[in-house]
Amino acid sequence: MRAVPQRRVPDQAAHGIDRMILPGFDPVAQAGHGDPATAGVVLPRLSLPSDMRFFTPDEEATAIALCDRLLGQDTGPLVPVAAFVDARLAAAETDGWRYADMPEDGQAWRDSLHYLDADAHAKFSRGFAKCAAADQAAVIQSVQDLGSGDWHGLKAANVWSLWTRYACTAFYAHPSAWTEIGFPGPACPPGYKNNGIDGREPFEVREAAAE
Repeated sequence: MRAVPQRRVPDQAAHGIDRMILPGFDPVAQAGHGDPATAGVVLPRLSLPSDMRFFTPDEEATAIALCDRLLGQDTGPLVPVAAFVDARLAAAETDGWRYADMPEDGQAWRDSLHYLDADAHAKFSRGFAKCAAADQAAVIQSVQDLGSGDWHGLKAANVWSLWTRYACTAFYAHPSAWTEIGFPGPACPPGYKNNGIDGREPFEVREAAAE
């Protein structure tokens, strides 16, 4: 049996980078002020998704490494981006469109993860997931640098679009990302009362650098 790489559980309170930027700010703390339906959508995102249902174990390892590099998740508790991408693909929840010269999203993800592995083996004699972070970044960068050029029979720019669309959607749907950018979460039903430049709700805080 192949070993499945360990996934890390995000920890809202322990995210050091977030706390330095907006010390004391936690959008999850406002969940109790919203309606149950909204809380029912947001709070489950804090839990580690169930086992991967779409990616194989080898694809999972590559997807985790790819998503962590794309989002700069190098230290600390991380948002399990690849797990959320996997959940979307398993449920066939796509963006509703695709490039005409690309396979369906699920197949495009499988193919591109395999091609990343092939590139890593060619350059560093090991699989993508087993490469150092800097080497992983170099392999990914080589894909972006191709622009509209060919990458294993696919247009590189379209592959880049596929990766970043899914990865960014997963990352910024997670409350840990909201904490980092100062987004207090859905305004349902309380709404916002302090609109305008530098207007903050009672639970919002000033950026540490602005003090």
